Amino acid sequence: MRLFSKFISFLFHPMLIPTYGSIFYFMVSPKYSPIELKLGNLIPIFILTVLIPLGSLMILKQVGMIRSRILSSAEERIYPLLIFLALVLMILLRVIPNNYSVELYYFFMGIALTTASCLLLALLGKVVSLHMAGIGTLLMFMVILSFHFERNIVVAISLCTLATGLLASARLFLNRHGRAGVLTGWLIGMVAQLILIQFWL
Repeated sequence: MRLFSKFISFLFHPMLIPTYGSIFYFMVSPKYSPIELKLGNLIPIFILTVLIPLGSLMILKQVGMIRSRILSSAEERIYPLLIFLALVLMILLRVIPNNYSVELYYFFMGIALTTASCLLLALLGKVVSLHMAGIGTLLMFMVILSFHFERNIVVAISLCTLATGLLASARLFLNRHGRAGVLTGWLIGMVAQLILIQFWL
């Protein structure tokens, strides 16, 4: 069970959520998207939300600003969240405008809002589950896309809902967070996407 919990936590790591959401968008969107547009978004998104944050965590650990990549304390989360927020804003300002997609734009706006909320809580000394915030963002984005494109993607939404339950159980089993931290993180991710519906749905 411990190995499975670690696998689920790795598979739905918050740094992977932007890439998952972007890939899912291009899979369900009825709009024609040439391969150049897809790659023009996906490659920079993967670099800016996975590779650079991973490198940043390694550097922060080497200089002693964090003890491990788990980021168990609120203090340790401040700089990684600041870096991730800056990278998401870079995507909003530099990547998406070059290959514009309103759905992806507001998806990343929601990610920025989620990250800023988690950062604010960290500054206040509170720790919530970043994993659950990420999958909450992804789940709500999938639901919104279903309405937006009028597509029946119940299977995908159901699988993401199942993954949400498995991930929550994994975080609790690994004792990374209590129930409040898991639920709060999930709600932050969901609500951040919901707030932005009025601008594009």
